Amino acid sequence: MDFTLTDPQREIREQVLRLCASFGDAYWLDHDRTATFPNEFFAAMAEGNWLGIAMPEDYGGAGLGITEAAIMMQAVAESGAAMSGASAIHINIFGLNPVVVYGTIAQKQRMLPPLIAGQDKACFGVTEPNAGLNTTEITTRAERRGDRYVVNGTKMWTSTAQEATKILLLARTTPRDQVKRRTHGLTLFYSNLDRAHADVRLIHKMGRHAVDSNMVFFENMEIPIEDRIGEEGEGFHALLHGLNPERTLIAAEAIGIGRVALARATRYAGERIVFNRPIGKNQSIQHPLAESWAELEAAHLMMLKAAWLYDTKQECGAEANAAKYLAAEAGFRACERAVMTLGGMGYAQEYHVERFLREVLITRIAPISPQLILSYLAERVLGLPKSY
Repeated sequence: MDFTLTDPQREIREQVLRLCASFGDAYWLDHDRTATFPNEFFAAMAEGNWLGIAMPEDYGGAGLGITEAAIMMQAVAESGAAMSGASAIHINIFGLNPVVVYGTIAQKQRMLPPLIAGQDKACFGVTEPNAGLNTTEITTRAERRGDRYVVNGTKMWTSTAQEATKILLLARTTPRDQVKRRTHGLTLFYSNLDRAHADVRLIHKMGRHAVDSNMVFFENMEIPIEDRIGEEGEGFHALLHGLNPERTLIAAEAIGIGRVALARATRYAGERIVFNRPIGKNQSIQHPLAESWAELEAAHLMMLKAAWLYDTKQECGAEANAAKYLAAEAGFRACERAVMTLGGMGYAQEYHVERFLREVLITRIAPISPQLILSYLAERVLGLPKSY
């Protein structure tokens, strides 16, 4: 395997970095402080057709793979946009993969072009307050009534719901006690987010204020049957087609944040003079930064392997999860070390590394915890007994 970027892949990285250069540190700090969505950045990415990088060409996309999408998302994060930039466009890149795989031709023609063009903004409704990562225990109900479903329930941590016009929603269509297998009875929909029947409430959080997170309360929200993705009751399996790409892209973003934090810390260490010498001359400063470079590069290779396996239609669950785990841990350590390298100024907003530290934490927590990844690897790779 050769993971050297091809000329077209290098061109993707360079073009995205050039685009992102128009949205500098001041832009992202302002949007973080004011908690406003980066609409100008979103529009620029849509205009460049970057939102459809991994979508089929027949529907306006570029028809490229998750590898190219990961290169793009890594560049976005590495530009200094961090998760504020990446999360603003994240669901456009991978979220509708279940529609690509399970949707009818009519659904693809109707659903994909507006998302690729940036005309639609989508959010992702899966997590619930009392289910968390145990997705098979969700209770939001979609009850079939003739040619439509009526949704009632609550979703949690629904990003971009303040801005979204559409929602990719997983809901229960068969009561939990009436299914033979835990993964059955859940159905996936992609439909309008009807605010007359969906109360979106902002969650105030630690970081990434530019991209909102929310609780969404559904009360008799109707979804037409033509917005159902795949068969009724098989939504969990449809959802799985987005999980490995999502983990791979999160890994790419964590590496990008780690790299920009490391670059800022290295520059500061070379310029900051204390006791008549640059602090970067001290091994206590050098070694942690060098260790972070090695960790980030190793995670990068695992991320590329996971993306390559997915794009070549090979099993990639272990690699995608391992990439997400390694990248999130390496990215976090790089950001933490950047703050410590800058010392007091690392705590100041004007140097931005504190923002990187706040935002890289997301990659450790979501969409799956490091502990569940380790459990997955222990059971699926090492063959150890299931622990939960």
